[in-house]
Amino acid sequence: MVDAIQLAQGDEASGTVPGTGFPIATTIRDALYDRIPLSQPELSLVSTPAFLRLDRIQQLGFVSRVWPGAKHARYDHSLGVLHLTRLAVAHLRATAGGAWIADEEARVVTAAALLHDIGHYPFSHAIEELGPPIVPHETVGARIIEGPQIAPILRREWGVDPARVAAVVDPRGRDLAAADRVLRGVLSGPLDMDKLDYLPRDARACNVPYGGVDGARLIDALRIVEPAAGGEPERRVAIGAKGVSPLHSLINARQEMFDNVYWHHTNRACMAMLLRAVQDALAEGALSPWALTGLDDASLLAALADPAMPPSTRRLTAALRERRFHKRGVEFSARAAELYGRLGNLYFDPAARREAELRLAAALAADLGTAVEPEAVLIDIPKPEKWRTDVLVAFDAPPVGFTGLMAWKDVVGLTDDDFKRYEEHRRLIRIVVAAPYRDHLARTWERLLLPLLGGVF
Repeated sequence: MVDAIQLAQGDEASGTVPGTGFPIATTIRDALYDRIPLSQPELSLVSTPAFLRLDRIQQLGFVSRVWPGAKHARYDHSLGVLHLTRLAVAHLRATAGGAWIADEEARVVTAAALLHDIGHYPFSHAIEELGPPIVPHETVGARIIEGPQIAPILRREWGVDPARVAAVVDPRGRDLAAADRVLRGVLSGPLDMDKLDYLPRDARACNVPYGGVDGARLIDALRIVEPAAGGEPERRVAIGAKGVSPLHSLINARQEMFDNVYWHHTNRACMAMLLRAVQDALAEGALSPWALTGLDDASLLAALADPAMPPSTRRLTAALRERRFHKRGVEFSARAAELYGRLGNLYFDPAARREAELRLAAALAADLGTAVEPEAVLIDIPKPEKWRTDVLVAFDAPPVGFTGLMAWKDVVGLTDDDFKRYEEHRRLIRIVVAAPYRDHLARTWERLLLPLLGGVF
């Protein structure tokens, strides 16, 4: 089996980048991988204004308010995903045969890896939670890829169709070539180079011990499995036996990072404040959905602080800038059953959530007998995560009782539901409130909230 690190070193020594074989034009230093060689076609994409915007968008949004070292950007992450994808493609070409993964297929998935976050909104994923008319960042990215900055470079220097790269980034409503469908699994899925980069990168930036993943071993375990009569309908990316344990580590690392970092209460409170600030600006027509796609972290906050913005938007923005974050008033776990479920359903209806927040603020004002700003009470509902484990394991010499090709969950005795149950018990819904009202809300939340939700639970 060809080792991923040997592939990287071998290609770099020969003057070409892994995977595509483009000549090396320069080498950059990376906090996670030390050296990442870049070719001229890659440099051309990295040098566009659309890609450089990612250098001004922090990978973890407001997490740096808790862990000051977590200021790495989506630019860094995108280069890391490029690096890992090239290693994965080089490994698969060496083991599955270069005839099946031709040069063009290798270039398509490699370009998609570099550009997979190019449509990202400022401050992580919060803005996308507002739903229509906000479109997913993958859809924005596909438009940028087919636009005037990126498409000419892909045609001229990469020799690929921009629409094909865009389809790998955002396949919704598009037909993917068979090879692209297979290789997209390297970029997005239960075992992908996106997670393989961001988990250890985020953990290192936060200096927490949770994101450890043996990425090199997982890449070395990748293989292509052929369709079989009555079995898989087409080729798929799978792992060999030595990838079983590292994949488990990847899933555990993701759980631990959500539990300890991504869902940290201060980060979530900041995200709720930003979400409401943007939502109020959109509701008043002071900001257009498409305008958000060209902004970075700093320019978004500057736009939200503009005098033309609604007062609630400006107050929330000022509070974020001055570290006057909302505080936890009350937290709800999945064991709260129906109450948790009713609050959780508001995630899927942002307008209803905003209305509930306004009514809560009004109820708080009435209870206190004093004016309370309408954005003083916010409901934070983390996105329900998907815990997919539909990875195939290919055994060269399966143990007795196993077959040559099995689902990973059958090999380890775990299912998607096992991971989902863990998430449900650790994913807390919170009512966060401006600091002066925290103690009062903590004491009175039942009489303020329950009438809004239809009674006693």
